[in-house]
Amino acid sequence: MERFLHTVKIGFIGLGGRGSGLADLVVKMPDVEIPAVCDVYQDRVEKKINRIEELKGYRPEGYNDYRQMLDRGDLNGVVIASSWTTHVEIAIAAMRAGVYAGSEVGGASSIQECWELVRVSEETGVPFMLLENCCFGREEMAVLNMVKQGLFGELIHCQCGYEHDLRSEITRGNENRHYRRDNFVHRNADLYPTHGVGPIATMLDINKGNRFISLVSMSSKARGLHDYAVNNLGPDHSEFATDFAQGDITTTMVKCAHGETVLLTHDCSLPRPYSRGQRVQGTRGLWMEDKNAVHFDDFPGEEWADMGDYLRDYDHPVWKDFVADGVQGGHGGMDYLVQRSFVDAIK
Repeated sequence: MERFLHTVKIGFIGLGGRGSGLADLVVKMPDVEIPAVCDVYQDRVEKKINRIEELKGYRPEGYNDYRQMLDRGDLNGVVIASSWTTHVEIAIAAMRAGVYAGSEVGGASSIQECWELVRVSEETGVPFMLLENCCFGREEMAVLNMVKQGLFGELIHCQCGYEHDLRSEITRGNENRHYRRDNFVHRNADLYPTHGVGPIATMLDINKGNRFISLVSMSSKARGLHDYAVNNLGPDHSEFATDFAQGDITTTMVKCAHGETVLLTHDCSLPRPYSRGQRVQGTRGLWMEDKNAVHFDDFPGEEWADMGDYLRDYDHPVWKDFVADGVQGGHGGMDYLVQRSFVDAIK
């Protein structure tokens, strides 16, 4: 295909579980070369160099300092998959170096950091992309297609969130060199909003004629992580007596300029199955992710229909092509699509 003729050189910064997996995915694309990888831990760097040599037959150069890597002068873009609180500083350094910045979520941690990203991108003319893979989920994109075709009528209210039992990962953060733990110790906020609100923002035309204008947010008390540490890790573990600042449930109500409301939930410290809790409700019907179902105004009574039946008819064109070509990549294919979008954006 013509889109694969020109090779793009992409560096990877942050080689933990997420960054390492994405590098393995991207390096297999026929039009991508990874000439450089970076992590503060040398063992991760060496492991990734060996892995890329195994997959592609060449050895990228390894770095422990991202600034040295950005000074190479031959990178078209970088994928930033380091700790959450370093995403902004690395993205800004990349843009100032003339390198397209693709940042893993959650991105910025304050409004000030958001504005810093905007201003540096405007000053340098170098784009920044938030690599929110859930915007490329098959069901989310099918619902987006249904929204654009008017099946739900005028949108009124949406719900979404990140609801994921991460107690084991968070409390074992120090031993696994995982940064998520520090955020739960020192912050109290919706730490990870974009998996839920990203697809919903697309459906609501946020920053494409509509916008978020205000919010109110509150957190419950914090008990889940301490309870887990006491009952599962024991008195000798480093987290046994840790005081976690992050409330177990954070609930945020957002108002849009066009009058819609969004209910956003962060729920990672209590026992529960995974869900993004999505709901899209308009004047003619609604979709609920957890029910895997839709209801429309012309249904008799209070009946639901299986969303799978609608997926066949309203599968997004991006996913129709993806299925035809052979779905690949993590999280059901979302990871491949968002990384592919970043590569195509650079081109």
